[in-house]
Amino acid sequence: LTEFLRSNPGVAINIDVTNREKVMESQLENEVDFSLVSDALDNPSFDSIDMLSNDLYLIGNRETAKMKPSFNYLDFKNELPLIFREYGSGTRKVMENYFKKQGVDGLKKIELMSNEGVKQAVIAGLGYSIMPIIGLKNELKSGTLKIIERPGLPISTKWKLTWHKDKNLSPVAKAFLSYSSENKEQIKKKYFD
Repeated sequence: LTEFLRSNPGVAINIDVTNREKVMESQLENEVDFSLVSDALDNPSFDSIDMLSNDLYLIGNRETAKMKPSFNYLDFKNELPLIFREYGSGTRKVMENYFKKQGVDGLKKIELMSNEGVKQAVIAGLGYSIMPIIGLKNELKSGTLKIIERPGLPISTKWKLTWHKDKNLSPVAKAFLSYSSENKEQIKKKYFD
């Protein structure tokens, strides 16, 4: 949005940060032009373009990450809990699928409504989580968060710009879609390298 808004100073936007379930509902109800989601919406009514990769890692704070560097998944039941996003979140869905594949069930859980909330809970030492690396760069550089390497991680998905196929896009929305498609490689290099 940064470069697009600089090039189009008369454009006003409204951004809502919410979970995947509400994103799909907003698009079906024709309440939004676009959504940014971390994997395709499971509905043939939506179109999308891939924007950038979304890699998710298991993280802990500097103390919890070194408590048991080679811990197994049973330790989650007895030690610190896993911190999940709320139901309806794409990150939660990925996290639950990962642990299910590992044969781990009945884990102690803390549930929070945002990635920022989950990140702060992990920093505070309340437990571990699987999170997108895109929002962790500063904390990983400073050492307040650590990646805990495990088989099957990172989990890679794609950030996708999505819209309803039947949406009658305004000229501004069409211009933004065109700009995003044409400039996604430069955007990646400038902001996400």
